Amino acid sequence: MKENLDKKRFQKNPIKGTKFTIAISSAKGGVGKSTFATNLALALSKIGCKVGLLDADIYGPSLPKLFSINSKPESDGQSLKPILKYEIQCMSIGFLTDVQTPMIWRGPMVTSAIKTFTQKVAWHNLDFIIVDMPPGTGDTQLTFSQEINMDGVIIISTPQEIALQDVKRGIKMFDKLNVKIIGLVDNMSHFIGDDGKKYAIFGEGGVKKTAKEFNKEFLGEIPINPEVGKLGDMGTPIVLSLPENEISKIYFKFATKIKKLYLNGN
Repeated sequence: MKENLDKKRFQKNPIKGTKFTIAISSAKGGVGKSTFATNLALALSKIGCKVGLLDADIYGPSLPKLFSINSKPESDGQSLKPILKYEIQCMSIGFLTDVQTPMIWRGPMVTSAIKTFTQKVAWHNLDFIIVDMPPGTGDTQLTFSQEINMDGVIIISTPQEIALQDVKRGIKMFDKLNVKIIGLVDNMSHFIGDDGKKYAIFGEGGVKKTAKEFNKEFLGEIPINPEVGKLGDMGTPIVLSLPENEISKIYFKFATKIKKLYLNGN
């Protein structure tokens, strides 16, 4: 079995300079993939991993805002040098265009951009590269799944059925393309009011139920906390700014699981 997995791995093109590629996906927009990706990357870095963060959302890049990066990457004519921020190597189409420039690109141009970021960026000595996937099940997802060796994907969703409909399509896509699904995360699962009560404003239990339906691991819940959005808008994500916050502790739990799953014993 191990020989077959190794053979399959080397039939694809691993991203040079990296050990493991972990995608953050959903197939649904607005469920917190980018926030999850940035905070997971920070948590992995803080527990001793060397981490890169690739914003693969060509049409709606979030990394420049979430990490407050306003500079452009350097180039030697052959490759782009990732921008180092918070000890994380970063790359996004948003570094190369004006913040208000719409990316009016057809599919082949998107595929070309993704190949540039995976083949012509000088990623250096990374344990993990975290890939923030765009919504949908289109060109970007197919490029990564079919041509890039992805070691696993974490699927993010909010609990309501309208989000889970797309998530289920994403699960089926990754299963069909033989990409390992590490597990599902219930994001913005609930909030605790001033009265101390729990309010599940988007419904309750839908992500856990979906994980069970597709025989996937349920990784846990992330409650709503206004600090997450506020600190993200400031370019200082919660794991960086408030590492002792309960939300940050959840991300450290996820990061520890990923490190143990992929690095321990390697």
